[in-house]
Amino acid sequence: MATSVMLWTLIIYKIGLIAVGYFAQKRTHDSADFFLGGRALGPWVAAISYSASSSSAWTLLGMSGAAFVLGLPAIWLVCGSVSGMIVAWVFVAPRLMRLSHERQLITLIDLLALDCQGHWKRSITLCSALIVLVSFSFYVAAQFQGAGNTFQSSFDLPMRSSIILGAAIILVYTLLGGFWAVSLTDTIQGLLMAFAAVILPLAALFAVGGWSGFVTGLEAVSTPAQLSLSGSNAGLAALGFVVGIFGVALGTFGQPHLLVRFMALRDARALRQARVITIVWFVLVFGGMCFVGLAGHILLPQIGNPENIFFGLIEHLFPPVLAAVLVAAVLSAIMSTADSQLLAGASALAHDLGLTRRWPQANLLISRLAIVALVVVAVIVALQLPASIFDRALLAWTALGAAFGPLMLFRIAAIRVAPWGALGAIISGFGLAVLFNLNPGDFTQTWIHAHASPLLLERIGSFVVGTGILLAARRSTA
Repeated sequence: MATSVMLWTLIIYKIGLIAVGYFAQKRTHDSADFFLGGRALGPWVAAISYSASSSSAWTLLGMSGAAFVLGLPAIWLVCGSVSGMIVAWVFVAPRLMRLSHERQLITLIDLLALDCQGHWKRSITLCSALIVLVSFSFYVAAQFQGAGNTFQSSFDLPMRSSIILGAAIILVYTLLGGFWAVSLTDTIQGLLMAFAAVILPLAALFAVGGWSGFVTGLEAVSTPAQLSLSGSNAGLAALGFVVGIFGVALGTFGQPHLLVRFMALRDARALRQARVITIVWFVLVFGGMCFVGLAGHILLPQIGNPENIFFGLIEHLFPPVLAAVLVAAVLSAIMSTADSQLLAGASALAHDLGLTRRWPQANLLISRLAIVALVVVAVIVALQLPASIFDRALLAWTALGAAFGPLMLFRIAAIRVAPWGALGAIISGFGLAVLFNLNPGDFTQTWIHAHASPLLLERIGSFVVGTGILLAARRSTA
């Protein structure tokens, strides 16, 4: 019975998404509409679609799984994510919206290459587009993998079939409606995620016996490292650990699929309203998922895969039929959140690399073919290179933030830099984030374990190096 309910919920939800795509198709006339929605985004759609696009599988599954494993130190992930969002909406959003409207920018790469000419402009654009395509191939694969894991456990479907089916449905409505379809469906997904982030923690709190039962239970099942805000670290290592985790905030400033929401906002009033809605959403969802992981460690300490604690608690705490509906709805939200990342990746391929300018009469067709290509690559990555959802999504988040964040901040602050500095900051930020994530070499490993957390270098160090290069390349604005 529960499986049938879940299946029908999925079918109805997916039909609804395709209907949204069909509706949005009527508002899509050229590539600017397809990638930016005519710069007419209202507050609710901007706020909730931004929130859903920034979260997805890594928040519902990865964040709760990280809290299950790390314990209290996972709180720093919540603080980092929320603080990065606040800075983005308070400082970045108004400046980026104004600059985008004035200069008719369509993508983040348009901003990064702003005022550069000749081979420097081509080099910055090509390098940035390649970074976007590589990062989003892994980012989208993480979404497909998160949904595939759950399809497999819920319906006993092969992983390959689960991933391909979900990807095909996302492909259909994204191809139809572009940015409008993505924004509207992301709004639906974001509201579902917020609902789950409220009802599940409340049910878990009741199940563990209230706040006192939660504290007692957590002490009983946790190691000393899980009960310490600095984990097993002390001294400088503890500071490096906390700052490194908190450094997830820096990734916010380099995400093409999030920053494009600021560029598409209708006006300043919509921005102010959207800012408040986004803050409330982030606190509810990120805080709720952290609590789900901690409470799940008490209620289901023997679960095999920590990244399944979200769905494990739903099945454990709710009647079968209600659990089936909730799992299906949130699963659909996770799977289809990949649409924003697909659209941002496709814009890099079609718009930034100049394909739509070379064949303007076929700009919509080229934009849609770019999405098809990215879906195929992401599916292959998900099937052939399995990895932790949390690790894969967080690496892509960090690498994009380190590559684009420093230069984006310089651009909106009207600080001019020499083109060589802009290109150097992009390459060094991305390269160092990946390098520190792989953590090669005896020296690096020895130094890190003696003095700091690997996260400090990966998330903070790569961003700081890029910023340093830009400072060295700073030119007079006169």
